[in-house]
Amino acid sequence: MARRITYKFKDQPREINFAKDKYHDMYQAIAAAEGIDLTNYLSMVQQIEMTSKGSASVRNFRDQEFARMGFSDVYFIKE
Repeated sequence: MARRITYKFKDQPREINFAKDKYHDMYQAIAAAEGIDLTNYLSMVQQIEMTSKGSASVRNFRDQEFARMGFSDVYFIKE
């Protein structure tokens, strides 16, 4: 089932389709839609997952990195 994601990229509202079979999560989908390479980000997430206890560290890192890249207000749209 296709879903939709709404987000802001550099304060410009955007909306895209999301399919779970194409992207791992909505953050990878919005980065791909904007043409951003996540290679370094994904390797850092792997390192944080190996060294931290729990998912809060990964979530905080993700939120900070995507805010630094210019993303904000990332949500699934309920239909």
